[in-house]
Amino acid sequence: MFQIKRICCIGAGYVGGPTCSVIAHMCPEITVTVVDVNESRIKAWNSDTLPIYEPGLKEVVESCRGRNLFFSTDIDSAIRDADLVFISVLSNPEFLAEGTAVRDLKEPDRVLIGGDETAEGQRAIRALCAVYEHWVPQARIITTNTWSSELSKLAANAFLAQRISSINSISALCEATGADVEEVAKAIGMDQRIGSKFLKASVGFGGSCFQKDVLNLVYLCEALNLPEVASYWQQVIDMNEYQRRRFACRIIDCLFNTVTGKKIALLGFSFKKDTGDTRESSSIYISKYLMDEGAKLFIYDPKVLKEQIIHDLSQPNISEDNPERVSELVTVTSDPYEACQSAHALVICTEWDMFKELDYEKIYKKMLKPAFIFDGRRVLDHLHAPLQDIGFQIETIGKKVAATRIPYTPAAVCPRITATEPPPKKAKA
Repeated sequence: MFQIKRICCIGAGYVGGPTCSVIAHMCPEITVTVVDVNESRIKAWNSDTLPIYEPGLKEVVESCRGRNLFFSTDIDSAIRDADLVFISVLSNPEFLAEGTAVRDLKEPDRVLIGGDETAEGQRAIRALCAVYEHWVPQARIITTNTWSSELSKLAANAFLAQRISSINSISALCEATGADVEEVAKAIGMDQRIGSKFLKASVGFGGSCFQKDVLNLVYLCEALNLPEVASYWQQVIDMNEYQRRRFACRIIDCLFNTVTGKKIALLGFSFKKDTGDTRESSSIYISKYLMDEGAKLFIYDPKVLKEQIIHDLSQPNISEDNPERVSELVTVTSDPYEACQSAHALVICTEWDMFKELDYEKIYKKMLKPAFIFDGRRVLDHLHAPLQDIGFQIETIGKKVAATRIPYTPAAVCPRITATEPPPKKAKA
């Protein structure tokens, strides 16, 4: 059987970089070259500061970089010298979860390899299987035809996204009835037919894969004249958008139906903890809806760079074609306590563990009163009683924490977003 000695991976992003770093780490006799047209990204992979954050990734890269792992912009040479080129030869979809990518690569549930049902295609499949067999048991390596492989990837992410949207839909019902979505999730998750994974209600899913893959599935169904199937999966995306708008509406409602000119501390900008990835992060959309109403945002995230936050919020669909408003309304801070100074409300959008350990008594003293906490990730459930004793008004996903809210008299005219419609565009000054 043909043995692979040199691998070329095209693309040094969130998938190619970690995947090929682990392959090089687990297969020291194979030379792995990761190439990209982005020179600054390649320089970062060759530096002490990697372009992405993943627990354990830095150690893996440093263990084999310069030995059998290389990062280069010389794409032509890498392709010419390679026995196998990722992307262009086989279908080998990844099932990585950001934040646990290194562990997922070293201890995968399964490795899926698809290829043509020709003699050449089958030889390529066997050669790639031999690479993974260095550390993955054969029973966990699945081989299929190309269509099955690609559709399995889309379906897997669609099913996971569906579970999140399902529990988020129940969270709205819980808030209306007095139920607690965490208790409901625990009860249904103990049913072995359902299981407990991906039943965590929140402000919505993000990341590069879920929305993209569900929409790819929708497009595929529409192209193949399956409109009912396309509509079914479109609802997963629609529910996710509804949950984000609903959370933003709740913030505005609690702050006496207006956030114009009010300082709001937004804690967490990455789409989930233990990663610096902000792609399709719910924080971006919560920020957009609040900026649409004139709120002044002070944003803190322990891993996302200021430049990335400003870049994300300045995109035309987020800034309403008015990127200047970002400089007027957004301040990125390097300290969570600074973000909360003189704020009307504190909004948790990412479930970073550090947010459970902040000195909330210190924060409360420096916030304007009444001081609100909006927990979009249910990270402060264990602190509700002491936080209320301090004086906080607490709002969270899928549960009524306070029996009554502070009374207020709405203004005659209250510009606001709605949970069922996209927020209206405000006229430029």
